[in-house]
Amino acid sequence: MSAPVGRDTARRGGRKAFWLVLAGVLAGGLVLANAHLVYVAVGSQPDCVPHAKSAGEAGGFRAARPSC
Repeated sequence: MSAPVGRDTARRGGRKAFWLVLAGVLAGGLVLANAHLVYVAVGSQPDCVPHAKSAGEAGGFRAARPSC
């Protein structure tokens, strides 16, 4: 014998709701993670590091537009 139609429909609806909630939680997590990365990138300023000040100095690379 099979289960009543109402019970099967309720079970399917519960599964659908579970997957929709899980998808929403995952999407929200991705949005929050990306927002955090943007916040950290905009809010932080790295310290100056030693680098060549003029072209050809010691054969090393230099910053294109040094800010310090």
